Parts: sequence; structure tokens; C-alpha cells
Amino acid sequence: MSVVLSELSGGILALTMNRPDTVNAFTTEMLRELSKAFGKEAAQPEVRVVVLRGAGRGFCSGQDLREFEGKTLSYKSHLRNYQAVVENIAGLEKPVIAAVHGAAAGAGMSLALACDLRVAASDAVFTSGFSKIGLIPDAGMNYHLPRMVGYARAFEIEALSGRIKAEEALALGLVNRVIAVEAFAEEVARLAGELAQGPTKTYGLIKRALRRSASATLEEMLEYEALLQEVAGRTEDHKEGVQAFYEKRPPRYSGK
Repeated sequence: MSVVLSELSGGILALTMNRPDTVNAFTTEMLRELSKAFGKEAAQPEVRVVVLRGAGRGFCSGQDLREFEGKTLSYKSHLRNYQAVVENIAGLEKPVIAAVHGAAAGAGMSLALACDLRVAASDAVFTSGFSKIGLIPDAGMNYHLPRMVGYARAFEIEALSGRIKAEEALALGLVNRVIAVEAFAEEVARLAGELAQGPTKTYGLIKRALRRSASATLEEMLEYEALLQEVAGRTEDHKEGVQAFYEKRPPRYSGK
């Protein structure tokens, strides 16, 4: 049984973490499969958007500590597996949606934060968890979390490792929207479908711009925006968008 299931339909690549008996706890195998999926499979031109989700009763419970029981572990070496996944998500010039239901704990929370959008079911619960076992958050949490909630709140979330329910996560800015459990799958599919019909290259350029803004000055961003706009202006989707505007019809984007 594959630990990561993959399904492509209508430009939507659904990646499902598939260890439901452990609430999809990470193993080295799963991380390598996710890295490959985001690095190669998701990069194929027929893919317009990626949805990351968990099988069974939750999104992901973090690292499976049983994998290293009785072994001497080099955290620095093992974390390269997480780094590869997070970097491939960031470098993928297509939208990535984390569809979070149930628990998103430890590195599972980190992975959700690394995605471009987070849609939470009303039963979703986030927790850092690392401090409970004497570790610091990893897999990019220390990069993404303070940019979403600020230093003081990020410290509180990481140090106290409390449970953050879906509505609180929405108020904090950790998720984009909260959906009732019974409508969750339908709403995720609707959002993914909307993005899959959109100007894919534009979305990729938006990701580039937002990543650059984290360390750029205003003057640098103005220059970078001009550069990216030049690229966007040469896409087929820009031409189609303008033509649709003149013809007063919905645009038919090809993702090119």
C-alpha cells in the first residue's frame, strides 16, 4: 500500500497522505514520496493545482517517533527530508491547498503552514507539539508561523503547544476558511476547481513575488514586480484575459 496516494483529474492533483492508522504520521518513506510528488509529478504541465490531504480521521499527526525507536538519530540529517518537501512546495509555481481535517500536529502543522492556502474542516485542530518532547518546531514552522501571527503569538503557540481549534485558527490567520465537516470535501473541490481554471503562470509569479517580499525593501519589490509583470504580460492567459474583457465574457485560461 502506497503511503502517498496520487490522483489527477481536471487539472487537480490530489495527494493523500495514507497512513490512517497513525493519523498519517510521517516516516522517511512518506517524506521522500511527498518530495518526489511535489518536485516531479506536480510540475507536469497538465497539473494546475495541488490539494494535500490526509486519509482517515485526520490530516497528519507529525513525525512517527516509532520509526527511530532504539536508534541513534541525527536530527540534522533527517530534517533534510522535511526540507526537501517544504522547498518543493515553495518552488512549485502552482497553488497548493492544504485540506485540513482532524489533527494537524507537529510537523503536520508545519507542512500545512507551508502550503499556499489552508482550508480547515470545522473539526480541525492545530498544535505545535514539539515543546512537549523537548524539541523546537521544524519543517519551516519558524519561518511561516511568525509571518502569519507575529512574534509574540508564534512564541506562545510554539512554547505552550496548546490546541488551536478551527475557528480560533481562522481568527489568528492560520487558515483561510473553515468549512462544516459535511460540506468540506465539496468546498475543497470547488476551490481547487476554481484555481485549476485560472491563470496558472500568474499564480506562480504571485508565489515568487510574495516569497521575495519577505526579505526585500520597497524599492527592490517595485523593481521585482516590474520584472514579473513583464513575464506575466507575455503569457497566453494575459492575452485571453484582455480579450475576454473586451468581449464581455468569462476568460478561458489555458495555464500558458
